[in-house]
Order: sequence, then structure tokens, then C-alpha cells
Amino acid sequence: MKRFIALTTGAALLSGAAYAGTLEDPVVESAPTPVTVAPVVPVSDWTGPYAGLSFGNLSMDSGGVEEDGMIYGLFGGYDYDFGQFVAGAELEYQATDDFSLGGVDVDDVWRLKARGGYDAGPALLYATAGYAKANTSIGDAEGAVYGVGMDYKVTERFTVGAEYLRHDFNDIGSTNIDAEADTISLRGAMRF
Repeated sequence: MKRFIALTTGAALLSGAAYAGTLEDPVVESAPTPVTVAPVVPVSDWTGPYAGLSFGNLSMDSGGVEEDGMIYGLFGGYDYDFGQFVAGAELEYQATDDFSLGGVDVDDVWRLKARGGYDAGPALLYATAGYAKANTSIGDAEGAVYGVGMDYKVTERFTVGAEYLRHDFNDIGSTNIDAEADTISLRGAMRF
């Protein structure tokens, strides 16, 4: 019996050591909460002046006579970014390369345009309208110009783009001859 009491006492002492520190409720650590990071949307600001070069095609039609030719020039303007809407104005000059329509030489075209469009981050999609003046061998032609275009920021300071314009010239050189013209131009610009 002494042996039984000694074994029981030894077992009680050993089990007491095993249960040490269990008078308090066990601490259960919760799993860490994952941190959700919102994606960073690149912010592009189109506000400021710009200047660049253009190169494209001029197609002109007057009284059933139609001609195509090369056109090139320079432009400059200013845009203001209101968030998703961008508004601005632009002055553009384009010269022709020996362009003649029915014996009438067209030397160059000046344009003063307003433009407004959608800020799609690195891209600007816009519509434009304004005043155009063509200098010809029989006198000046004036009229409305309107169209659409897109600029894309290659870097924050350099853009490339394309623009389509429709011109309605009235009374070329006081001759009561009207003409319609279309231009499609590739453009590159520096933004300041």
C-alpha cells in the first residue's frame, strides 16, 4: 500500500507541474487582418501650354474638281484640365507642297480652334471647332473648321496624336467659288 501512496503522490506532483499556469483563461491570438491597398490610378494633368509639329494629307474639292496633297506645319495652344473635362484653344499653321486645285494654287492654311475633350489619363480625346483661312493664288478663302482628335502622353512632356479636320471655305478670292477640304494629320508636341 505504501507503494500505491507513493505512486499516487508522485503522479499528483507531476500532474501539478503540467497544469502550472492554467488558472487563467488561455490567450488566443487572432489572425492578423490583411491590409487592402487601393490600386493607384495614374493622375495626368493636361493643364498648360504646348507647341508642336504636324504632318498629313490635304484633300480639297470644289465644283467637282478634287485634289490630294501633302500638308505640314506647326501649332501651339493652351489646355486647362477640369478633372475629366479638358478645354483649350489652339493656333495652327500648315503649308502645302505645290498643291493646286483646278489651276488655283493653295499655299497654306491658318486655323484658330477651340477644343474640348475627355481626360482619359494618358490620352485626351477631343472635338474641335473654329475659324480657318486658306491663302490661294486668286485670293484668300475663309470659313469654318471642325473635327476630332486624340493626343497621347508618351511622357509627361511629350505627346503624339492624330487629328481629322473638315473645312468649309466660302467665296475664294471674291469669286463666289466655294471649296470643301479635309485634313488628316499626325502630330507631336512638347508640353510646358
